[in-house]
Amino acid sequence: MVKKIPILELRGLEKTYHQGPQTLSIFKDINMTIHAGEIVGLVGVSGSGKSSLLHIAGLLDQPTAGSVSLEGAKITTQDDTLLTKWRNEKIGFIYQFHHLLPEFTALENAMLPHLMADHSEKDATIKAVDLLDHLGLQDRLHHYPSELSGGEQQRVAVARALMNDPLLILADEPTGNLDPATSKKVFDLFIQVVRQKNIACLIGTHDLSMAKKMDRVLELKAGTLKESS
Repeated sequence: MVKKIPILELRGLEKTYHQGPQTLSIFKDINMTIHAGEIVGLVGVSGSGKSSLLHIAGLLDQPTAGSVSLEGAKITTQDDTLLTKWRNEKIGFIYQFHHLLPEFTALENAMLPHLMADHSEKDATIKAVDLLDHLGLQDRLHHYPSELSGGEQQRVAVARALMNDPLLILADEPTGNLDPATSKKVFDLFIQVVRQKNIACLIGTHDLSMAKKMDRVLELKAGTLKESS
């Protein structure tokens, strides 16, 4: 039987910050693997290092020690040009706040990653319309963010993250800025699309009801990572 290569693999990760003569350890010896189609929750109290871990997994920050691999390729030591290419083509990011560009419509915001990856405007439009339709926004394509509800704005952010068919989605409190009913609706739609596309996901959240819908949950506590019961 051929062993499947993890989409994301973290090995021996450590992150420390220096504050004058003091060294602040955020986490140490973090190990994790996530395979295609697997949705993993990352929980922990505020300040436990969830965002720092997500930033390192997403190639937005470098660990103090350890390695990050995507599809079996170690990439923590690669140059910035290659890291930027991998971020744009292989990783989708969703944050608590949607970060949509206010001067662009829902459709234009969703198209941006595809255009940045040198796809044609026609291809980007077709892809964005299809994703926004899947997320229930077929009647809101030409509305600006200020004309959309919070839930609609976050669904546009989800579409944007999915535009380049990423191997991996990293989400940091993706529905934390929404009311409970809207949060559930947006998250359920997100999970549905992700499962259809067999994407690996790591989702940082405080929402335990959301965490229960994931395949497994990891807890970051006192600088270490363990399976949550």
